[in-house]
Amino acid sequence: MSTQRVLTGITTSGTPHLGNYVGAVRPTVRASRLAEVESFYFLADYHALIKTGDPARVQRSTLEIAATWLACGLDPEKVTFYRQSDIPEISELMWILTCVTGKGLLNRAHAYKASVDKNQASGDEPDSGVTAGLFMYPVLMAADILMFNAHSVPVGRDQVQHIEMARDIAASYNHLYGEHFTLPEAAIEDNVALLPGLDGRKMSKSYDNTIPLFVPSEQLRKLIMGIVTDSKAPGEPKTTDGSAVFQLYQAFASADETQAFAQQYEAGIAWGQAKEQLFERLDAEISPMRSVYEELMRDPAQIERTLKTGAEKARSVATPFTARVRHAVGLRSLDTQTTAASNKGSKPSAGAAFKQYREKDGQFHFKLVDAKGQLLLQSLGYTSPKEAGQAIGLLQRMGAQALPSLTVQLAFQAPDEQLIPALKTLTENQGQEK
Repeated sequence: MSTQRVLTGITTSGTPHLGNYVGAVRPTVRASRLAEVESFYFLADYHALIKTGDPARVQRSTLEIAATWLACGLDPEKVTFYRQSDIPEISELMWILTCVTGKGLLNRAHAYKASVDKNQASGDEPDSGVTAGLFMYPVLMAADILMFNAHSVPVGRDQVQHIEMARDIAASYNHLYGEHFTLPEAAIEDNVALLPGLDGRKMSKSYDNTIPLFVPSEQLRKLIMGIVTDSKAPGEPKTTDGSAVFQLYQAFASADETQAFAQQYEAGIAWGQAKEQLFERLDAEISPMRSVYEELMRDPAQIERTLKTGAEKARSVATPFTARVRHAVGLRSLDTQTTAASNKGSKPSAGAAFKQYREKDGQFHFKLVDAKGQLLLQSLGYTSPKEAGQAIGLLQRMGAQALPSLTVQLAFQAPDEQLIPALKTLTENQGQEK
């Protein structure tokens, strides 16, 4: 079974709440434990700058969300866990994608349209108070996703449009410059995609109706008891449709538990009793994680080290991939471009050769150079000479066909018009030797 890349992020503009947990954290932590899944988790602090101008809030939220991921079972050894702003390649990719994104596409973004509609309703200029950051938000989100060629992006239903826009942007780039980006798919748990808040509307920091994920147990009970309900008395049948209490319960309960709760609604359960059952169900799942979260919050230096390590891991993918994206659009070394132009139509040098070496950090690398010593290919580090040798052997046997499987191990890759002929010659020579 082929590996699927799953990516998700949470904006660092507030304290994590139940909606974040159900819609993003829980499903992706579960997915990260599957053998065939490669998971990427990030703290979307660039996105936070669009939503808040409070630096202390952004910093505090980054700490809280990082601690939340870890407390909920995220294993940074098995996934790629990083802070968005630690990956400068994302900002560069955003600009490259901006240059292939139609303004008309961005005009249709829900957040931008909502701001324009609000201004028009109040008699203001359509773009009053609208920053370029808000308008460009979908392109930044596309860069987050496309940088790591994610196959699946867990989101709430209100975010599906952004995934569709990322697909459109990727398709535009691929059409112009070749197939570089995977077209992502949105992954939604339909029954919990939009978790209701205390007032029945979507749980959102902007509505100030959230239930913080790791508040103390008694405060959690108090918040749940304050959820808005209708005026039906105990004994009167109640409908589950539109009930915030029922929808929250459903998000944490099994199918059998949910069915039993629905039957109690039909039997006229009192709102106080329904809310108490909701509290007990939520607290049973959250309480063990809460103690881990509180311990993590007392050691922010450890969280910082974890994020820095994750950034190194993420950049081992982002740096070589960005180099290829840059080359595709023409952002190339002038001497390399000149050499490529002068060699156009000529036969590849028969003197291309692999060289394997060891760096001071103990890692083993290899590079491919032509007869003039020009670098054509360079790997990242391998833990053993055997692994590096196996990669060389694969390239010698398969030539350019082996490159996709070695994507994350390459630090540099020359233009195709130089590299592919050299690999082809090596492959032919290898066949003749046999």
